[in-house]
Amino acid sequence: MSKKLRPLIVGAGPAGIRAAEVLANAGIRPLVVDEAPLGGGQIYRQRFVPDERTPRDLYGSEASKATALHQTFAALADCIDYRPQALVWNIGPTVADIAVDGRSRRADFTHLVLATGATDRVLPFDGWTIPGVFTLGGAQVALKSQGCAIGDSVVFMGTGPLLYLVAWQYLKAGAQVAAVLDTAPFAAKLNLLLGLPSQPGVVLRGIRYAAELVARGIPVHYGVAPIRVEGGARVTGIAWREAGKESRLACDAVGFGLGLRSETQLADLAGCHFIFDERDRAWRPERDAAGRTSVPGVYAAGDGAGVAGADAAELAGERTGWAILQDANLPVDTMRIRLLEKKLGAIDRFRSILERAFPFPTAWAAGLPDDVVLCRCEEIAVADARLAARQQSVVEINRLKALTRIGMGRCQGRMCGTAAAEVLASSCGRSLEAVGRLRSQAPIKPLPLDLTGEEDAA
Repeated sequence: MSKKLRPLIVGAGPAGIRAAEVLANAGIRPLVVDEAPLGGGQIYRQRFVPDERTPRDLYGSEASKATALHQTFAALADCIDYRPQALVWNIGPTVADIAVDGRSRRADFTHLVLATGATDRVLPFDGWTIPGVFTLGGAQVALKSQGCAIGDSVVFMGTGPLLYLVAWQYLKAGAQVAAVLDTAPFAAKLNLLLGLPSQPGVVLRGIRYAAELVARGIPVHYGVAPIRVEGGARVTGIAWREAGKESRLACDAVGFGLGLRSETQLADLAGCHFIFDERDRAWRPERDAAGRTSVPGVYAAGDGAGVAGADAAELAGERTGWAILQDANLPVDTMRIRLLEKKLGAIDRFRSILERAFPFPTAWAAGLPDDVVLCRCEEIAVADARLAARQQSVVEINRLKALTRIGMGRCQGRMCGTAAAEVLASSCGRSLEAVGRLRSQAPIKPLPLDLTGEEDAA
């Protein structure tokens, strides 16, 4: 039975690696496809070129977890088919189109694990397209993979645990952190105390990051609202409003993000049913506790199925691996499965606490100036979305796309879709759920124009 199984795992982060490990240990050889040159995902991203930095330098207190995951994946080399620097750009019922080595290849599968991870959730503001403005994840990639900072004097702005983690990582690397601007009020952080009984290590680690930033003299401001990034050819400063007062700080780079959003395009192309998650203000593929989606044989694990962090991604990836064995009527470890589901339940409850500690700025969209760029690929302003809602009675996001071209650019709405939905909901007076979600289309990301041949990817 196991010889007939041909699982395809999309993503070699914590979820994908743990799913591959379970399958390989059962004698099943999965195909693992990942866009990065090395496994580990965003959180445990490896360096492009080895340097003098130790795992502790790169991953801080998570160094042992990162090292263990990298070692696990390396040990699987002879038990899996691995395609790094490859993009799954389209999904059919039992076949995937993969861009690798400058060609389009096709891979058949019997089971599909979508461990696609997440990217920064960003909302626009005045000056956000000026060179020198990075997402928090982009700033982290530069530091981890290339060993460089995004600027000589960096301001980090937004909200969520990643805000403090990246600022702390820059501090430890010797970069100049000019300030941390948190859009959430300080009082919201008291919610973290509710998480101490279940996740004391996570809470205390986050408190330590913030405390070290303050101890090193780095200003940390709470409850801020960005006004503009200043500059022309390059960032020269940032202005924000705090307690009704406008402030300004000189800097040459800004790292910005408002939590994370799941990468769900492949789940959409696979035909998965989506549900709206009120807590995350986002659509995600519906799944059960094992990661099974509404489509038989298709599973979703890790942050691509709902943002919960690296620890949850490892657990969910393993649980999905066991689910495939269960569905194939192969032996499983029921005690291990119960333990995984118990741990995942605890993390999900803690995730709700984090959302209260780092709340999304729901009033953001309503306060945007009309001339702010909303869709940078197509250079569409906020005013265009508002006019469509008010003058053409647009109340649905795909109709907005058709009339304004928002979401038709290179990113296919991956970066602007969240913001466009927020602006549309604010403009037409409907809920974020009511305006819907952008439908995904292949290719999910830009492809070279010379993809003319098709070969077996295995």
